[in-house]
Amino acid sequence: MKLVKIAAAVVLVAVLGIMSAVLFIPAKTAEFLVDVKRCLGNLEEKEIVLPSGLKYVYLESDNTDAETLVLLHGFGADKDNFTESAPYLKDFHLIIPDHIGFGESSKPKTADYSPTAQAKRLHALFTELNLERKIHMGGSSMGGHIAMTYAALYPAEVKSLWLLDPGGVWSAPESEMMEIIAETGVNPLTAKTESEFRDVFDMVMSEPPFVPGFVLDQMAQKRIANFDLEQNIFAQIKADSVEERVTGMETPTLLVWGLEDRVLHHGATDVLEQLMQNVTTIKMEGIGHLPQLEAPKETAQDLKDFILLLNQ
Repeated sequence: MKLVKIAAAVVLVAVLGIMSAVLFIPAKTAEFLVDVKRCLGNLEEKEIVLPSGLKYVYLESDNTDAETLVLLHGFGADKDNFTESAPYLKDFHLIIPDHIGFGESSKPKTADYSPTAQAKRLHALFTELNLERKIHMGGSSMGGHIAMTYAALYPAEVKSLWLLDPGGVWSAPESEMMEIIAETGVNPLTAKTESEFRDVFDMVMSEPPFVPGFVLDQMAQKRIANFDLEQNIFAQIKADSVEERVTGMETPTLLVWGLEDRVLHHGATDVLEQLMQNVTTIKMEGIGHLPQLEAPKETAQDLKDFILLLNQ
């Protein structure tokens, strides 16, 4: 009985400690939870400064002998957008950067943030990282827009593309988000308050993973601080169509789209299937704009199956 009481006391102290951390140091608790997610995917945070002076912060897994899979996050997101999927992608050497303008990478106010400029910066990053072999490249939303642009600029360096609800296909039917922007002039992917950020979270996912409220609020602070720059970046992205760039592209491509996507219309799959030469399409029922977060295991397995067939 005495041992039971001692064990119960220890558990109580631990619970009270966690509650105190959440209440009084939520930022540190949020960082701890992010680190746990990274550890589950064997990801380590690193940084590098390019000869241009721009700093990239990125996550990398330690299995450098495996095939390299570069993962590119979308607008308003950061490298941790792929930590849910990373535990299911341990067959690959993962590199997941914060784009310039986002996360912990450099955020020059007057830079060119077009997908072409971002792709060229990534090429400079990969050169510094000595990625001499062909890479697989995945991209979510804006990241898919940039990935397609990268493959168009450097086709000999990209073995395959994994496109998750990619942007840049502006001839597709108008999405709910685009209708809101047209009617109100307000971009529902940006946020000036914690409440608005929670609305963003609801907009981009139909089946979001559980995220504690205090973690959402910590995420919101980063978005709020980057609000003005994000307005500029979004305008540059929206002004750039990838369609002519990918016409006739032969890079093997796995195109994934959530049918509940409110941000970008799934009708873009028809456009890309007509423009690109080697596309396999998966449409996911009940999933929104971020399949890698909403269905990480299934989405990762689809990619592994695709690359397995590609390598046969």
